[in-house]
Amino acid sequence: MVLFMNRVVLVGRLVRDPILRYTQPGVPVATFTIAVNRSFTNQQGEREADFIDIVVWRNQAETCSHYLTKGRLVGIDGRLQIRSYETADGQKRRAAEVVADRVEFLDRGGREGQGYSEDEIGQSPGDFDAPDDAPSM
Repeated sequence: MVLFMNRVVLVGRLVRDPILRYTQPGVPVATFTIAVNRSFTNQQGEREADFIDIVVWRNQAETCSHYLTKGRLVGIDGRLQIRSYETADGQKRRAAEVVADRVEFLDRGGREGQGYSEDEIGQSPGDFDAPDDAPSM
């Protein structure tokens, strides 16, 4: 019996609003990045975070795009995907991302369209800017 296991469960906050796109046949796909705090502190006593790219497809993509904003707390259940791509100048790169099977909204979203204060999320969401060389879909 052969078993394959690729399951990822994360809880974190969005570092920017989701970006909604449509594939050529019109299938919705949303991408966003979440910051997930590590469970330990570094030698300076500071808690660091990992920034993880999330991909969501179809109706769930449109729902995420409509209701999620920077700073929202979400739970992700999905699988890890490693894909290769080539930059405009011909360099080959690899990207790791989680393809979400399920996205749970874990907070109420604060004031509509207002995002969160630093007190509400514990850190400034501005500290969580995603890298500029992240691939686009």
